[in-house]
Amino acid sequence: MNILKQIYPAFAITAVLTVLLGIIYPLAVTGLAQLIFPRQAAGSLIEKDGKVIGSSLIGQPFSGPGYFHSRPSAAGSGYDGTASGGTNLGPTSLKLMDNVKAAAESLREENPGSPVPIDMVTASASGLDPHITPAAAEFQVPRIARERRLSEDEVRRIVREHAEGRQFGILGEPRVNVLELNLALDKRNHR
Repeated sequence: MNILKQIYPAFAITAVLTVLLGIIYPLAVTGLAQLIFPRQAAGSLIEKDGKVIGSSLIGQPFSGPGYFHSRPSAAGSGYDGTASGGTNLGPTSLKLMDNVKAAAESLREENPGSPVPIDMVTASASGLDPHITPAAAEFQVPRIARERRLSEDEVRRIVREHAEGRQFGILGEPRVNVLELNLALDKRNHR
């Protein structure tokens, strides 16, 4: 029995599959993505004054009082794309409960008497969620209006203009992209 007769087909199949699945398939998928979804395939980058300031697909922190704040991030030191991930703390975790209580207390000082939306005190699974719920945006309206010297109705109108419904009417939850919302507020203030 010749061992080359057995090894040659194994090497040949490995080489063919490597070229097919490691080169041709990824190039085809990338090419189709560029053709069909060019903006998303390029990262959905957002520019301001000719400079890239972020992506509508990846969250980033906003801490100024005149800006809508994103939901908390557990990715690295916060919104670190190289360390994407959740906290992995379960619903019975004391650490999770303590973190949520501390965040809720802090937010209650900002907006006394209003219930704190859950997405303002818990991180998303990726830690890079660019959206908040309409309830989380509404919770922040009084602070934004006060800091920007706008009426609450004007801020709510801007939130409504940037609110997105469920994808295809059934998938996901209604949401608001925080970066796009804050850019709209900046644009409104610079008229």
